[in-house]
Amino acid sequence: MNHIQVFSPDDAWLVYDTRNVDSNLGQTCCIRMVNVHTGEDRLLYQTPNQTPHGPGAGAVTFSPTQAQVLFLHGLRNADAQLPYAMTRRTGVLIDTQKPGNPHFLDGRNTAPPFTAGALRGGTHAHGWSADGQWVSFTYNDEVMERLAASDPTVADLRMVGVMAPVRAVKVPNDNGADAFGGEWFAAVVTRVTENPTPGSDEINRAFDETWIGRAGYTRPDGSRQHRALAFQGNVRNGANQTVTEVFVLDLPDNLTLAAAGQPLEGTSNTRPNPPVGAVQRRITFTERGIEGPRHWLRSTPDGTLIGFLAKDKNEQVQVFGVSPNGGAIRQLTHQPHSIQTPFSFSPDGNRVAYAADNSVFITDLSSGQATRLTPRSTDETRPINGVVWSNKGDRLVYNRYVAGPEGRFIQIMQLRLSE
Repeated sequence: MNHIQVFSPDDAWLVYDTRNVDSNLGQTCCIRMVNVHTGEDRLLYQTPNQTPHGPGAGAVTFSPTQAQVLFLHGLRNADAQLPYAMTRRTGVLIDTQKPGNPHFLDGRNTAPPFTAGALRGGTHAHGWSADGQWVSFTYNDEVMERLAASDPTVADLRMVGVMAPVRAVKVPNDNGADAFGGEWFAAVVTRVTENPTPGSDEINRAFDETWIGRAGYTRPDGSRQHRALAFQGNVRNGANQTVTEVFVLDLPDNLTLAAAGQPLEGTSNTRPNPPVGAVQRRITFTERGIEGPRHWLRSTPDGTLIGFLAKDKNEQVQVFGVSPNGGAIRQLTHQPHSIQTPFSFSPDGNRVAYAADNSVFITDLSSGQATRLTPRSTDETRPINGVVWSNKGDRLVYNRYVAGPEGRFIQIMQLRLSE
């Protein structure tokens, strides 16, 4: 189960992939959904010619507004020589009323001339904006990966991108496998560099982003930034150590406009460029940065707070929050035990859910009061992967391993919350 957006808009269905190990995306064949009321289970998509080397499919999310799901899909020509990889995957959409009919959203073109609106690598961890119109993703560039093999000064650095149904994108030599068009327009929106200046806001990695608010956030002058992302960025501190900080990215309304001399699609020896109007800025300046299990940043629905994990003065991992405008950091949880999973804010913005001490918890943001919702389990059966709210906020779902006659398998657990 994904770490966010797993419920259908009406909360009747839950979408998931069939892997039993987090890292086995390239070996996973199937996307399914299950009815949370009846237990009915439906196959939505199965990869053609699935092998241990790919294509693979997974990390599936439900559109917040339509009966559509979106997931990563390895390239269709995957084999032992060209296996599933971070630079060899794309986003595929399925209408749940038309199972098995894939729509490839981000196009791919890794040979010059490159194509604006298509990408040159792989997308992953797709996240829908609240209106269901834009999708964010993390991205790795195959062109830079190939260049790095012969040039040690170059690296394939993880970035963040977005795509939207602006227009379909055609690419030369479309073969449907390694080069293909996309139904949406995609662009990389972050700037990274191989060698950040110590003490600066330059980053060599952008990752694990979230949309800010249901409709963006309010700037200090009272104006509204309607589309924005928060993401984690790796900087170098004054001691030249890598520290992960929180960044905000204000997005333009038009993704298709390139700055002079900075093509969206990049060149043979430069990575893709953000569109005109994409503004990247750092909003936390801590001594230690983000710490804890891998997680994605989260925003409260009103866009006033961005949540992240870090250690408190007692060395316990807690949820902290900061305004998208920067400023003081607020500690949101005060657990005696470190948080073990990604977290999520409730739809009303009043609570945060997570796992700690091998149990599911919620914390009230106004009082700081934590409530344990499940008994403490063994390490082998503890909650994993994340705790996700339904759209109505009346239930939580999470994964854990369950043992049976055939072995241990990841299952989806549901908690119904009192009104």
